Amino acid sequence: MLPLDTKAKLTNWGHAPLLKVADLAEMAVGRFPFERMALDLRSIGQKSAATAELVGLPWAGFIANQDAQLPSGRPGVVLDDRAGIVRPGDVIELQPLRSRVLVRYRRGDASNVLFATEQCNSYCMMCSQPPHDVDDAWRIEQMCELVKLIDADTPSLAISGGEPTLLGAGLNRVIGHCADRLPATPLHVLTNGRRFSAHGYAATFEAAHPALSWGVPLYGDHFCLHDYVVQSSGAFAETIKGLYALHQAGQRIEIRVVLVKPTVERLQELVRYLYRNLPFVEHVALMGIEPTGFAKAHYDDIWIDPADMADALEAAVEFLAARSMAVSLFNLPLCALSRSLWPFARQSISNWKRDYLPPCEGCLVRERCAGFFSWTTDAWTSRAIRTITHHEEGVSCEKH
Repeated sequence: MLPLDTKAKLTNWGHAPLLKVADLAEMAVGRFPFERMALDLRSIGQKSAATAELVGLPWAGFIANQDAQLPSGRPGVVLDDRAGIVRPGDVIELQPLRSRVLVRYRRGDASNVLFATEQCNSYCMMCSQPPHDVDDAWRIEQMCELVKLIDADTPSLAISGGEPTLLGAGLNRVIGHCADRLPATPLHVLTNGRRFSAHGYAATFEAAHPALSWGVPLYGDHFCLHDYVVQSSGAFAETIKGLYALHQAGQRIEIRVVLVKPTVERLQELVRYLYRNLPFVEHVALMGIEPTGFAKAHYDDIWIDPADMADALEAAVEFLAARSMAVSLFNLPLCALSRSLWPFARQSISNWKRDYLPPCEGCLVRERCAGFFSWTTDAWTSRAIRTITHHEEGVSCEKH
């Protein structure tokens, strides 16, 4: 696990900006203005390289280790960063009142996310980011400013929350900003899809971004089950209507199914429903639970050991794959899955929240396994976890 924040001593900052961490190579390329970059003095191998001319450039500030000296009178960041959390190319947010530095974009990472809002119109039993009724429209401007500092060749970017569509036209603005700055970067928006049931809203995203897609959850093949899981009456009807509206607007769609107990009990009915009623979806993701947030309060109602869902998972994956519907397994360790499912398993947990358990030491498939969320406890650990000590010929799995 590589955390997204670290302690720091922040001096001479009049505000808390977003900054591009720059080394000399970044400066030479000249993609970003000096006023938006902090020179990482740690990356300069020889002290003599930090000449008066270099330091005198209009940098927003400087970054140094604890034993280094910052330029006098200039804004500076002294990091307590033994793990190398902040690196050249990253985008950081300064929080002077908390003496923290947050990494808002990590160069080369496939799991970068724009956090849109803490608000949501559903209250899912296993929600890992419980909603708050707050006015956070300020995040729209922050996301747009962040996008300006993201590398043009970043491999992927997601927008999540909360429920991003609650930003209304603000979401269109952010996506439009991504289209201008990052037209080649696949952009995946995680949404419950409910607001797309409103007349004309989905159509506002037509041609919004060259590589835009939407990840929409569905937890049952009928309204009672889905509405129960998301704890919101009428959600199933709105989501289905929203999915059709997105399809009508020419949008690419992924269906996400978190494998909570009541959903697994009707998983066969759900995948049949997807095939018959939503054949236009590009991808179906069957996902293990992230054991935090609301999930901890609903453990008895939602937890099912992956070992106990083996038959249901195999049948569901086989059904979809046989009908040429792309399907993947997220957040599930390989040792808890039958070998026949390994080709569908993805290394889906973000590196800042992915850890491994003691049995993973020496496991031959660790480097391609999803692993575990860092906050996984014994109660959320499958009894099937073990060390894989031999290769099975012809079996492979892919990274996501």
